Amino acid sequence: MLSPEDLEKLRKAGRVSAEARELGLSMCEPGVKLYDVAQEVEGYIRKHGCKLAFPCNISRNEIAAHYTPSCTDASVFEIGDIVKIDCGGILDGYIGDTAGTVEVGSRSHTDLVEISKTARNTVAEFIGEGVPLCEIGRAVEMTMHKAGFNPIVNLCGHQIAQNNLHAGFSVPNYDNGDDYKLESGTIVAIEPFATDGKGQIKNGKPGNIVRILRERPLADPKDQEFFEYVKEEFFQQPFCARSCDFPDAEKRVKSLIRHGILSSYAELVEVSGGLVSQHEYTFYIDGKRGEVTTLP
Repeated sequence: MLSPEDLEKLRKAGRVSAEARELGLSMCEPGVKLYDVAQEVEGYIRKHGCKLAFPCNISRNEIAAHYTPSCTDASVFEIGDIVKIDCGGILDGYIGDTAGTVEVGSRSHTDLVEISKTARNTVAEFIGEGVPLCEIGRAVEMTMHKAGFNPIVNLCGHQIAQNNLHAGFSVPNYDNGDDYKLESGTIVAIEPFATDGKGQIKNGKPGNIVRILRERPLADPKDQEFFEYVKEEFFQQPFCARSCDFPDAEKRVKSLIRHGILSSYAELVEVSGGLVSQHEYTFYIDGKRGEVTTLP
């Protein structure tokens, strides 16, 4: 169980992350740059006392996750885009991980946008100590199938630990038979992904997000200085060049990827090109009911 002090840190990280999520979603209008939204979301998290748990993901349409705009990205939102904003702040190792979806400038896919939220909220009604993971997956799956959509079966929620965004067990978005039961004191992210496609994702092109893979000395002093900076600023969390307050960050990231120091995340793309929506809350499991920590 978390101490009262640590629980307050978790709640603050969650609240700031949720407020940043809502800010980002409110900015998704036709003609607005993805870059500007990502900068505003991350700036809000930092301004309110947290570091970044990961870069602001802005994934559109068939891209389910793992895209963030680069420093030179000039792309803008277009009418009809299905936009997922996934963001998170971290405070003394305690993480708020949260996401929402909005349709830009139209209402052609309202049912798809809403069904991932409905699935998440359905889980929120019963999640708590002793609940089996397969029961969570079953609730997500049944909610989506009833509405005519599919859960993405190879994307899942996850346990969160201090300084570790993806720790321990995964939480399925379908009934996979996993009867592991949630325990009090656990932090867990529930994030249903819904699609009008087949319900699976594949790796696409690099999405501008990286993480530290290994550590070894670098011949270029500037590369070494950059590596020391990212270790201090992001610890072991994913990051991107755009989020770095360091000269030539894009160049340094590419250099460290070439040297095998950093590993790049690929975009996660629905296999049949189906549209994808996502809604996510972080929960703290304390007894029979789970507390949502990512409310504004």
